Amino acid sequence: MKKASAILSLILGAVLFSAMMPGAVFAQKARLTDMVVSNTRDDLLLFVKVEGAFTQQMEQAVLNGISTTFSFIVRLEKINPMFIPNSLVTEQKITHTIKYESLKKQFVVRRSWEDNRALTTQSFEEARKWMSEIKSLRIASLGLLQEGKSYRVRAKAELDTVELPYYLNYVFFFVSLWNFETDWHSIEFSY
Repeated sequence: MKKASAILSLILGAVLFSAMMPGAVFAQKARLTDMVVSNTRDDLLLFVKVEGAFTQQMEQAVLNGISTTFSFIVRLEKINPMFIPNSLVTEQKITHTIKYESLKKQFVVRRSWEDNRALTTQSFEEARKWMSEIKSLRIASLGLLQEGKSYRVRAKAELDTVELPYYLNYVFFFVSLWNFETDWHSIEFSY
């Protein structure tokens, strides 16, 4: 009974602490920046970065070996005349996952749009950069676009739900306080 009471006290304390310090918890807002749409001879490409995604709590979780995944949702829409909803041309969800391997003292980052190939480094700064940027993501074949039409590329990023070891779920149920989801960011262009 004392153990359950201690856990309940710890949970209550965490809730009260987070309620009393909303400015500290939410001081950092993740957002997309440097969004560019380009093309090759055959494909439409996206370049984008997410800033403000790594809070101190998230960094500590990663350094403690908790795998963390960012998801990026990218939509290509054809802009239709007024009063007609835009048409979705294509949508994709890509993921970036980081895991710290403490025995090897290295970070492993996997990006789904690069066939989940393992990128490894001992530098947390470099691993964060890999997690926070997309370079040359193939959005669609140019064959899907119609000449003379206007299009919009929309993107947002979010932190996927973190899977904690069972015994930590009771203590860290408030881990959602360092979750993030950016607003949609968009670029319009004519083809």
